[in-house]
Parts: sequence; C-alpha cells; structure tokens
Amino acid sequence: MPRMRAVDAAVAILEIEGATQAFGLPGAAINPFYSAMRAHGGIDHVLARHVEGASHMADGYSRAKPGNIGICIGTSGPAGTDMITGLYAAIADSVPILCITGQAPVAKLDKEDFQAVDIASIAAPVTKMAKTVLEAGQVPQVFQQAFHLMRSGRPGPVLVDLPIDVQLTEIDFDPATYQPLPVHRPTATRAQAEKAIDMLLAAERPLLIAGGGIINAGGEELLVELAETLGVPVVPTLMGWGIIPDDHELMAGMAGLQTSQRYGNANLLASDFVLGIGNRWANRHTGGLDTYREGRTFVHVDIEPTQIGRVFAPEYGIVSDARAALELFVEVARERRDAGTARDYSGWVGDCAERKRTLQRKTHFTEIPIKPQRVYEEMNKAFGRETRYVTTIGLSQIAGAQFLHVYEPRHWINAGQAGPLGWTGPAALGVAKALADDPAEKVVALSGDYDFQFMIEELAVGAQFNLPYVHVVVNNSYLGLIRQAQRAFDMDYHVQLSFENINSPELGGYGVDHVKVAEGLGCKAIRVTDPEELAEAFATAQAMTAEFRVPVVVEVILERVTNIAMGAAALGSVNEFEALALSADDAPTATALLD
Repeated sequence: MPRMRAVDAAVAILEIEGATQAFGLPGAAINPFYSAMRAHGGIDHVLARHVEGASHMADGYSRAKPGNIGICIGTSGPAGTDMITGLYAAIADSVPILCITGQAPVAKLDKEDFQAVDIASIAAPVTKMAKTVLEAGQVPQVFQQAFHLMRSGRPGPVLVDLPIDVQLTEIDFDPATYQPLPVHRPTATRAQAEKAIDMLLAAERPLLIAGGGIINAGGEELLVELAETLGVPVVPTLMGWGIIPDDHELMAGMAGLQTSQRYGNANLLASDFVLGIGNRWANRHTGGLDTYREGRTFVHVDIEPTQIGRVFAPEYGIVSDARAALELFVEVARERRDAGTARDYSGWVGDCAERKRTLQRKTHFTEIPIKPQRVYEEMNKAFGRETRYVTTIGLSQIAGAQFLHVYEPRHWINAGQAGPLGWTGPAALGVAKALADDPAEKVVALSGDYDFQFMIEELAVGAQFNLPYVHVVVNNSYLGLIRQAQRAFDMDYHVQLSFENINSPELGGYGVDHVKVAEGLGCKAIRVTDPEELAEAFATAQAMTAEFRVPVVVEVILERVTNIAMGAAALGSVNEFEALALSADDAPTATALLD
C-alpha cells in the first residue's frame, strides 16, 4: 500500500474528483497543503488578495459551467471566518464549492492557540458539511464524503478544516483504487408526472415557473421542450433566467417585486395554474402570498424534500431532480398531445404576448447626467446574445434584470438569495477563469459604485493572472437601493458616498476616482458622462480586454437619484416611476413592442 502525507492523498483525490481549480492564499497552517499541490502539479491556483474574494471566485467558477466545483483555500483563524460570506452565498443559491482551511495542531485545539478558531462550528449553518479532521487516516474518506454531499440532492458548499499535524501525518492510501461515491438524486415517478401534467391540462391559463434547480440539473432544453409541446408560457425566476431565451414566443417575463417586468407580473396574475420546477418561491419573486396564490393552483417540484411546503403548501408536491422530472413531464405531455387530449393554449399565449408588447418600460433617455435605463439599452446593443452577465445586489442588479436580455442558461450569474456586496468582481474573475480556454466567451460584470468598492483590490488578481472581462460600474455616488428604501422613512441618512476628491476635482463631487484606482491595480478603465458615448466606450472596452488580457472598467456617471420600479408588498402594487414605452423609439432593444 502506498504511503504518503494526508495532504498528498487529499490533493490526489481533488484530481480524481475533477476539481482542479483553486483560489486562495497560503499561510503557515495551510502550507503543507500548498506543498502537496506544488508536488502534484495538477491543481491550478489563482492567488487572491482577500480570502473572501477567493471564496467568491470559487463560487463564480462553479456557476460558470456544469460540473464545476471551485476550491477555496486559506490558512487558520481569520482565513476561515473570511470565507463565511462566500459559503453563505453558495449555499443560498445551491452552488457546490469546497473550502479548505488550515488549523492549529490537534493538541492545541480548545487552548486559545494563535489563530485557532472552531471554524467547523462557525461554518456549520452555511454548509452541507463542516468538519475539522482530527485523525489523518480519515482524510481520504472526509474528502470523498465532501464531494458526495456537494453533488447529491440540493448542491451546496462544504468546508474541510485540516490541523497542521494531520496534514503532515503519513497514511496508507492508494489513489489508483479510489472511487468517488455515487451521487444521490431523487426522481419523480411516472404516476406523479401524469398527475402533474393532467392538473396543468385541466387549467385554462397555465404557467411554468423555471427555477435555478433546472440549470443545476441540466434540464434547460427539456423545460423548453415541455413548454413548446404543450404551448404553455414560461416565467423564469431570477436564478433561472436564460433557461428560455428572452425573445422566445413563450417567454412571459419575470415576475417579482424588483427583478421583474411589468408584463411578467401581469401574466402571472392572469394565470390560473402554476407548475414550479426547481424554484423556492423566494419572497422577492412572490411578494405577498395572498395576492400571489389567489385564484391559482400550484404544483411544486424540488430536489430538496423540506423545500416542498416551506413557503406555502402547494396543491401537489413532487420531490425530484428537475431533469428527471422534466424527462417524465415531456414524455407524458407528448402522449397527451398525440392522443388529442392536450388543450389549445394559443389564445392564452397570445394574451401573454400582447402584455409583453404593450407593457414595456422606457429605456431611451438622452439626459446628462445619464439615466441608468439608457445604460442597459446600450449594453443590449453592445454585448450581444452570447454575453455572460455577473452581478449581485443593488439598484444596478434590479434595473439590469428589468432591462437586460439573457438568451442562454448560465449567462446570468447572480448572487440571488444572499446578495453580498463585493461579490461581483471576484465572482466575475472566477467565471473568466472557468471560460479562459475559449477566447470567444464574453464576461460582463455589473456593479453599482458601492458593490464595486467592497472588494476592488481583486482587480489586481485579474491583471496578474490575465483574466479579462468588462466591468460596468454605474456610479451615482449613492447607496441607491438603501436610499430608495429610506423613502418610506422620509430620510436620506448615511447613504451618500459623494465628496470632493482633492485629487480628482473633475469628478464634480462624485468621490472615489474609480478610473485611477483600476489603473493603479493594473487594469484599464474608461469613464463615460454622455449617453451618446456609451456605445463607443463598450466597443473600446471589449477591444481592450482582447489586447491587454486584463479587466476593463467602464464607469458610467449617472444622475444622483433615479427611482427604479419596485414594490414592497404585492405583485399588483409595484411602484412605477417612469412612463411606459409607447413606441420602438422609447425602448429600441425591447424584445417585443408596439410599432
């Protein structure tokens, strides 16, 4: 039996399990693991500037392609606590990432040793497993279990904590005979599929809600096939955006209090049946449940048993992997169609299309300072169908989801439930790393100025490791979303980021000079103050990424205050602050509009 250090066994397992991309920072308590990676040679590593940034990079890497599992590595103590936000973002959105931390020697645990913290207990609520390995002989099995848990059921992150003496201890391990554990995914039955489809066909105005679980399961094409087989409109959730192209005739728009379209809300409220697949009925999607549920029958499919009935009890629930359920749904739908027992929903589809045509928000504004709606209009023109957008929370994300267009799965990569500020930049670097082998891939990050400033130091990682992407920063020098929320309290309190920058008076009180900071970190940057210059700036930025192979920041100076459409209660009471588009000139990049 081969003998090797426990860390050498762990690194060998990473390669066998197909997880070969790491992001992190070395330190005294994790140096043995780094020595094992160096000796092995098969694990690529990107050196972050902050361990939280590394965790978000691993998150973005995992989200970019099916089957990816990004690895985040840090030393003992604060490195692990820095990862907690990244773990929270990953578990909230069902993303598998593997965090590995160093730890003080086993004999020093519970003795307040330097940088010795019970990271397993701290991380337990935001992971599928968090374990400090106390016996070196357990290391192979702990890593085997980690990969099994990350891939089984609802995906999610795992943290493995390795005391330094455990890392260095020699164990018996034969990589040639190591076998990954089988992945467990519950599957629907034929009887369940028949019941669900027959319930749908009994309705007059059914909708499909397409959640992010469909993307995790690789069931996107099946969802579209189901919709086309029965002629049923689709409302994707924010995490499921891109499952059906925005310009597909059955794309009925997104619903919700914030990241939604007016026609999406109107179509959902006009429905009488909802089949939700791989979604979790997030509160910013549903709004008030009384309005959301009134007059509608619900069927819910989810891989996690405890998700069924968590927010509200559906009329029928099915515990299943989304792809497995969709395979059966498509099979039953074809049979019903071919037997002539499926209904004709063309009138309902036409009604949804008419709402989509007549309830578009205006985007074409010519004012200076720039209104944000115009930015997204120009982004639609500049970046095209193949673009992958990366973003987190803020008015920038909300407006982006209202106005941008997404046409493919994994082309809207978004920290949905957790929404940590600072996530966007490092996540975009992880996405860029995942797509580095294909220069044709376009990655575009979207941030407000506050999100951008949170982890701005990670731009240097993109410069050092040649990870090009375009980062659009819409700058109103405000905590815009919080400012808008403070309207309910009749205040504007500690949300302004503006100040007179003595080194950049040309900013006119907008504060931080993001162009100088980006350039100081080894990247390229462009500032835009006129909406007519946006198209040229975006074209130049894309050319710069190709030429210099570094992140390129496009900072757009916005008007200080813009209220973006959103509601606080029910879908039918979303506050609209701008006029509807009345013609193609008002919203030239809309997917459907009055001529």
